[in-house]
Amino acid sequence: MKLGDYLWGGLLLLWAAVLVVPTTREVFMAMTQAYPYISGFFKFFVLATMGDMLGARILHGQWQKTKGLIFKAIIWGIIGMMITLAFTLYSEGVLAAQDIGRLPFHSSKFGHAFLTSAMMNITFAPFMFLFHKFCDLYIDVKYRGMKKVTINDLVKEIDFNMLIGFSMLKTIPFFWIPCHTLVFLMPPQYRVVASAFLSIALGLMMAIAKKSKKTIVNEQEVVG
Repeated sequence: MKLGDYLWGGLLLLWAAVLVVPTTREVFMAMTQAYPYISGFFKFFVLATMGDMLGARILHGQWQKTKGLIFKAIIWGIIGMMITLAFTLYSEGVLAAQDIGRLPFHSSKFGHAFLTSAMMNITFAPFMFLFHKFCDLYIDVKYRGMKKVTINDLVKEIDFNMLIGFSMLKTIPFFWIPCHTLVFLMPPQYRVVASAFLSIALGLMMAIAKKSKKTIVNEQEVVG
């Protein structure tokens, strides 16, 4: 264990304490209710960035100072605001469709949660993944010294096999839909922060997937 491991774990425990201690939990709920977009920005700014840092720690075996970290954290914050709105749109939209018989399980709380999660992750999540990937790559390319970055430059940088084959076709059906089903069973004021915590798990999964892919490539090079 390194100092960075303890600091990261301590920050995670601090977040958990905010949700557990009655006094801080009341403040958290009040802020979430009064300023949904600001609180959504802050939750993802911190927690999703922690997920990225953990992923880099696992991938490289040590904590690293990521170039453009603050800009990437801001992108996560913007995504947090997008998700804050999306949660309301999809939850209320599915309920409205159930009310007029366009979707089943009208009287089922679990059915509503599952359908909301499925609709959101099938229609909204892929575009959010692309938005995040393009923004992340733009920051990376700029820090590599490229002055004028075009869409073509970014497209060439994207690992579409990882983006589509893993992020979309694996994490959406097997991770995000089940997890967000549970999230939509929670009270509304906890949903965005729960999703932000899930982004830490996503960072972990992405790091493991990249590390496994890197190992396979190295083994193939040795065999070749």
